[in-house]
Amino acid sequence: MKYYKLILFLIMTAPAMAQTTIRQDAAIKQMTDEVSAKNIEAIIRKLVSFKSRHTLGDTVSKTTGVGAARNWIKSEYERYAADSYGRMTVQFDTFTQPKSERVNQPAHLKNVLAILKGTDPKDTRVYVVSGHYDSRMSDVMDPTGDEPGANDDASGTAVSMELARVMAKRQFPATIIFMAVVGEEQGLYGSTHVAKRAKAENWNIDAMLNNDIVGNTHGMDNDLKDNTSVRVFSEGVPTAASANQKQIAGLISLGGENDSPSRELARYIKETTERYVDNLNVKLIYRRDRYLRGGDHIPFLQQGYTAIRVTEMNEDFTRQHQNIRTENGVDYGDLPDFVDFNYAQKVACMNLSVLASLALAPAEPQNVGVVTSGLSNKTELKWEAPKEGKKPAGYYVLMRETISPYWEKKFYVTDTQAILNYSKDNYLFAVQSVDAEGHESLPVVPKPVR
Repeated sequence: MKYYKLILFLIMTAPAMAQTTIRQDAAIKQMTDEVSAKNIEAIIRKLVSFKSRHTLGDTVSKTTGVGAARNWIKSEYERYAADSYGRMTVQFDTFTQPKSERVNQPAHLKNVLAILKGTDPKDTRVYVVSGHYDSRMSDVMDPTGDEPGANDDASGTAVSMELARVMAKRQFPATIIFMAVVGEEQGLYGSTHVAKRAKAENWNIDAMLNNDIVGNTHGMDNDLKDNTSVRVFSEGVPTAASANQKQIAGLISLGGENDSPSRELARYIKETTERYVDNLNVKLIYRRDRYLRGGDHIPFLQQGYTAIRVTEMNEDFTRQHQNIRTENGVDYGDLPDFVDFNYAQKVACMNLSVLASLALAPAEPQNVGVVTSGLSNKTELKWEAPKEGKKPAGYYVLMRETISPYWEKKFYVTDTQAILNYSKDNYLFAVQSVDAEGHESLPVVPKPVR
């Protein structure tokens, strides 16, 4: 189903249901048009120029090492913030990482956060986009050798930075945080610190997008080339540390194993991307992450936040975590000449369209429920308007077959209830808020209510 085409919504038994059209927002499209492949290339090459960005590397030099890299990232964010009329502030998120398996002595580490404050004081929602700026060689404990890290993960850092440049000039009701985190290669330490800080300080994070390895279009074999697909990894059953057993039991009993908040975010990403970004097919991967790997979205999942990972379609493992060398005619090393900057631009446009759509939309409906007080071949849904931010113009009731990966129908209503001529036993449903311009919140799956 192509969501950016005209979608006709069926008129059902609820009198408030009507026909409507899904359309692009010209302002969001203008922002995606401003995303520059040349800027992304310049950022990646600059990060590579610091030679080593190992988490435990040099923090004194002004030209090489992780310290010089983080100082430059901060200065660039500050340069973008000059166009925000004071709405964007930039900070080091500083912490000491204790000695651990991949940290041989306590280390003073710094994430870089550019915070674009929302314009609505009644809207506390926060959206986060992130890449990690540290890199590594074959030996994860070698802090001195050449560690270009062009694709892993200067590409994800470049996405976060380029979005900050474009979006700093605009206003959004909700807050957006553009992050470059450290310590990913040593154990997700930078993102873990931010996630725990967010929990302790009660940040209302509605969604977190982690971009890690998003600039390569060749697999290890030359026949694996794909510059039109990108993977979005999302967990099904919520991470055990953040979900109580009652929540998990509810998902299982209702057939909701495929409807976790992160899965709804992944579907939202696919629908929104196909509305705004040409020649980019979002592949939904129903896993928290790849085999033998983990990313900076996981600490946010562990704190109970909705988070996903964005990664290129076919990875070239001769480029990742490798000393620069040639063996048996094979080149190794994560060098910028092997990054497809036009592809990374499309991935950045995907992130921007999603962040802008969410930050401009009303907050999600509250207490969404499916009425189960009696047996019926219809479905009665009811919910409450969001408690914060602007009032929605209406709501979309989403519906799909239980075996379908994507939402298949949308019904527009202006009330906070709907009765559908479809059996709740045979379909899955969700509700999302929408404003007059068509900006949609994340969908909320109903819980049984009497």
